[in-house]
Amino acid sequence: EVQLVESGGGMVQPGGSLRLSCAASGFTFSSYDMSWVRQAPGKGPEWVSAINTGGGSTTYADSIKGRFTITSDNAKNAVWLHMNSLKPEDTAVYYCAAGVPGSWNYWGQGTQVTVSS
Repeated sequence: EVQLVESGGGMVQPGGSLRLSCAASGFTFSSYDMSWVRQAPGKGPEWVSAINTGGGSTTYADSIKGRFTITSDNAKNAVWLHMNSLKPEDTAVYYCAAGVPGSWNYWGQGTQVTVSS
């Protein structure tokens, strides 16, 4: 059974930091690109970042470039999103997804991030 389990969300003040984690199982992790996708209230999904778990290359949406960093560890079947300098507009449910960006095969259940003073 494929599982993607996110954790690490919560409430943080503007300018703060959070680290989201995604634990994967049930598929060959190192064969899939891994992404973070977020959905803010009343808006559609927004791709945030992706990592090629085979080669380590990363890509970022312009809205978070320079503030967020994606990392992964094939030995742990895990991917992380390190979020710094958080803004209220970063408030969203953050999902971990496996597959080609835009054509993901698997999704997690999401973790809520709220940035508010």
